[in-house]
Amino acid sequence: MPLTDKEKMLSGELYLANDPELVAERLRAKELCHRYNQEPVYLNRQVLAELLGYETDAHLEAPLRCDYGYNIRLGRNVYANYNLTILDCALVTIGDNVFMAPNVVLSTAGHPVEVEPRIAGWEFARPITIGDNVWLGAGVLVMPGVTIGAGTTIGAGSVVTRDIPAGVVAVGNPCRVLRPV
Repeated sequence: MPLTDKEKMLSGELYLANDPELVAERLRAKELCHRYNQEPVYLNRQVLAELLGYETDAHLEAPLRCDYGYNIRLGRNVYANYNLTILDCALVTIGDNVFMAPNVVLSTAGHPVEVEPRIAGWEFARPITIGDNVWLGAGVLVMPGVTIGAGTTIGAGSVVTRDIPAGVVAVGNPCRVLRPV
C-alpha cells in the first residue's frame, strides 16, 4: 500500500502539501494559533496544549505561528519572544532552558531546487533539533535538517544552514562558529 502524503512528509520523502488531510491539519493549527494569539495569557496555555497535544511550561509570546503543532517538542523552561514561526512539517525538538528572541523562524520545510517539481507543488521536510540552554538571537532563521548543540548562542540575524556544535557563539549568513562560549 502506498504511503500517504502525510506519511511521506513525516518520513522525509517528497510529498504534496496540498493533500486534503494536510490542508485540514494546517487549517486546524492556524485556527488554534489564532485563538492562542487572541487569548489572555492565563487561557492561552490551554490552547497551546491543544495545539501541541501536551501540556508545557513554555512561555511563547503571541503571536505564534506554526504549520501543524503536533511535530513540536518543547523542553522545560522554554521562552520565545514575539513572532515565533515554526514550520513543523518534520519534528522540531527544542531542549530545556532555550531562549528565542523576537522573529525567530524554525523551518523544517524545503522545496526542490529544480523548477518543474517545485512548481508542481512538491516539498520535503527535515527535522530541527535545538539542544538545552541555547539562545537564538533576534531574527535567527534555522533551516531544514539543522542541529544546534547545547549551550550555544546564535547571534541576531543569523541564517543557520548547517549543524552548529555545542558550547559556541555562532553568527552570520551563513552562520559560522566565532568562538567557544
